[in-house]
Amino acid sequence: MTILPAAPTRASAKPVKPKRVGAPEGADPGVVSWVASVAELTEPRDIVWCDGSQEELQRLIDIMLEAGTIVPVPKRPGSYLARSNPDDVARMEDRTFICADDAEDAGPTNNWRDPASMRQVLGGLFDGAMRGRTMYVIPFSMGPVGGPISKLGIEITDSPYVVASMHYMTRVGTAALEAMHGTRDWVPAVHSIGAPLADGQQDVPWPCNPTRYISHFPETREIWSFGSAYGGNALLAKKCFALRIASVQARDEGWLAEHMLLLRMKHDDGRQIHLAGAFPSACGKTNLAMLQPTIPGWTVETLGDDIVWMRPGPDGRLWAINPENGFFGVAPGTSEATNATAMAMMDHDTIFTNVAMTPDGDVWWEGMTKDVPEGLIDWQGRPYDPANGPAAHPNARFTVRAEQAPSIAPDWDAPEGVPLDAIIFGGRRPTQVPLVLQARDWEHGVYVGATVSSQQTAAAEGPVGEIRRDPFAMLPFCGYNMGDYFTHWIDMGHRLGRHAPKIFSVNWFRRDEDGGFLWPGFGENARVLEWIAGRVAGTAPGVDTAVGVLPAEGALNLDGLDIDEAVMDELFEIDPKAWLSELVDVEAFFGQFGRALPTGLVRQLNHVRWRLEHVQQAQHAQQQPVAV
Repeated sequence: MTILPAAPTRASAKPVKPKRVGAPEGADPGVVSWVASVAELTEPRDIVWCDGSQEELQRLIDIMLEAGTIVPVPKRPGSYLARSNPDDVARMEDRTFICADDAEDAGPTNNWRDPASMRQVLGGLFDGAMRGRTMYVIPFSMGPVGGPISKLGIEITDSPYVVASMHYMTRVGTAALEAMHGTRDWVPAVHSIGAPLADGQQDVPWPCNPTRYISHFPETREIWSFGSAYGGNALLAKKCFALRIASVQARDEGWLAEHMLLLRMKHDDGRQIHLAGAFPSACGKTNLAMLQPTIPGWTVETLGDDIVWMRPGPDGRLWAINPENGFFGVAPGTSEATNATAMAMMDHDTIFTNVAMTPDGDVWWEGMTKDVPEGLIDWQGRPYDPANGPAAHPNARFTVRAEQAPSIAPDWDAPEGVPLDAIIFGGRRPTQVPLVLQARDWEHGVYVGATVSSQQTAAAEGPVGEIRRDPFAMLPFCGYNMGDYFTHWIDMGHRLGRHAPKIFSVNWFRRDEDGGFLWPGFGENARVLEWIAGRVAGTAPGVDTAVGVLPAEGALNLDGLDIDEAVMDELFEIDPKAWLSELVDVEAFFGQFGRALPTGLVRQLNHVRWRLEHVQQAQHAQQQPVAV
């Protein structure tokens, strides 16, 4: 029986076996010992310790080109296209496990497995899993090395695609390895595509294994991923570490690890706001993070588009960083009209995955241009035929360094981060949820975040378009019981007190009866952010309603925007009957958490219900909301 090697400890200074692993001189003995134990289990042909250099990245590119894993994109210098196995194109939530010691710690929204049993299963799968392949050891830092909000990790993988992507997405290399010396405060993560090679056997361009496990061990801070080469399942620094494991670290250490964008919006007159926003995957986080405002005087600087870590600072405020080093964005729908910044960012040195290729050597995806180019090769390498489905997979991706974004803030990688002024929650809701509302206080804001729901997108396996609950856009990413997660958020508000950021909800996706979007979105979303900035500053008027504070009449800047008054009314319509009906679903969702659900959310639910019932009575009496 094969069982996974134990998690590394400070006491594991003695190597498991006297096998040479080519560790850099001066590497921490505990790190070397752990790497040796994984090598003994997986039996790779070679072991490479990554240094993060450009020369190393070029060697990886050359290896993948020779193997046929990637092909060049001639129109975009330094760029390449990878075509994954058609069965390996998204996160697999049903194969993602939280292996907490106690099932209650995983909670009802996670897939729990007993850690001892999972170690036995994975031990058998990883036994010889890298035979005939190279094992890459990737030391990395999330956030600038040594920063007060940063964390360290090591990913071991047998996929050159993963190593190259980690070069783009994290701070890989010697500095991170050196920072691990003398400490156990780093996350061990192991990944294998699960396709060992016999002597003389030829590899296939994109192997994957039908048996797949993405497993997290929160108590020991470990990640073990087997069988998938897709980004979210294989780039273990991203969702696996930066959210699932980091959320547990954040709970234990008193901070927050969130699925959020981070931006700075500033005005020519000196006003500015730092804003974090939580949206489910493929709901426009990258577009908002790279917003080009349509209203004069305002500029948006990008700080991050997917993950935010936040810690209370010495001044009592909540300070935030983007722990990543790059963008792993959804390509379909990205165009000059929707996100010109992203299009410019992808001009060079980008890894594209599962997009189409044009005859003249460029990439293409649905929504990139109005017309479909002739002679396309689809994401599976076939001549494009609409009968075979879209030219690019709906979850096709681009991987690019953050520094390439024209909108990137000059201090985007400042170790201390930026002080947060506001937090927004959003999702794809075709009805009911207004364009923007403000929570009355922090506890109400936690309720707003806890009741987020959105249409399912192609970023995860499942029925696209179905409305599902996704609290804080963290349902697939919270590494512990979500009831305890809600409590942690409420406690953070008590800790921050008057310094707590204001909390808002937005919905760019409300539709009319014909299915068209009511709000133009994209650059026009700056109008909503301007109102949010005014609320933070205390200068923008609002109207109190049953579900939160909406912009008062005339408070939202609509100058130069051709939109009917009736459409604006529909964007902010609050239908108490529909909301009261949804509260039944909210109450059922909350009910699954049992005693772990904080009483504050029950209080907020009852308060919203009472106010909605009051509105129904007020409507009958033709009463109006009270201005605040």
